[in-house]
Amino acid sequence: MEILWSVVVGVFVASGIYLMLERHLLRVLFGLILLSSSVNLAIFTAGRLTSGEPPLIDSGALLPPVGAANPLPQALILTAIVIGFGLLVFTLVLFYRAYEETRSADVDQMKYSEESQ
Repeated sequence: MEILWSVVVGVFVASGIYLMLERHLLRVLFGLILLSSSVNLAIFTAGRLTSGEPPLIDSGALLPPVGAANPLPQALILTAIVIGFGLLVFTLVLFYRAYEETRSADVDQMKYSEESQ
């Protein structure tokens, strides 16, 4: 199962990088979102995917049951989601400000309008 999710993560990373190399700012933003989600999915996959045992330690036990998922990647993903959302909002505000200044969402047109001023 992890091999399938690893391939999915690879496709998401490739798609995110491809979108981030586009000229339109909205596609760059979508690429950033897709890349952030793919990193979260990679961390989640690295923590072992199990459907039977929750990552909880029984009272009196020192270790979680055998076959349980690792809870640390799940906690890291929660933090990464919050950081990714903050990055998304910050980038969205920067793109909106750039659009207001240049009246264009195309990177090449922004560059040429800046040189003409």
